[in-house]
Amino acid sequence: MANLAPIPDGLTDEDVLMCPDIMSTGYSGAESGEIRIGETVAVFAQGLIGLCATAGAKLKGATTIIAVESVPARAEVSRRLGADHVVDFRAVDPVAEIMRLTDGRGVDVAIEALGTQATFEGALRVLRPGGTLSSLGVYSTDLKIPLGPFAAGLADLRIVTTLCPGGKERMRRLMAVVASGRVDLRPLVTHRFKLDDIEAAYELFSHQRDGVLKVAITP
Repeated sequence: MANLAPIPDGLTDEDVLMCPDIMSTGYSGAESGEIRIGETVAVFAQGLIGLCATAGAKLKGATTIIAVESVPARAEVSRRLGADHVVDFRAVDPVAEIMRLTDGRGVDVAIEALGTQATFEGALRVLRPGGTLSSLGVYSTDLKIPLGPFAAGLADLRIVTTLCPGGKERMRRLMAVVASGRVDLRPLVTHRFKLDDIEAAYELFSHQRDGVLKVAITP
């Protein structure tokens, strides 16, 4: 009763597959960052969560979205969901490139969607004074906040964290976004398996083969 909401007529199960988890988490990164119309946003990592954060930043009114990603298939989907620039961290220093793209100003909001020290620190380094780091990553070790990227505490930076808000009213709103056609997350489902073949599905996903993003399992 707390979390379930009816799927609107005209939407399939697969249309709303991302709503209870991936979409809710990614969008919360944009919401917690309090993105305003006309702002510049950087999203570090374009896995499923990062891709939804990119889509959320677009919906919130960001007019320049810079995604950091090295996998070509994910970079392509990122552009489709709203990224204006995709920075390949294997080819260039992402911090230097983002600062170049913003003419040295930095971004208003940086969303960290991977969960590593390097991406967290990179997100800090690209913030303008007064900017916000919205963290979605699940970290496996203690984070360190280096003095330089934190501007010695003098830059009025804000760090916020979020993880997968729930509730039936939120589910209703997320499904309304899908029904409106303002975002199309169907490209995130790249492979489909029957329940009997779930072991093969996990094997594919765990080895990240064949351009896999998300696997749909049909009972």
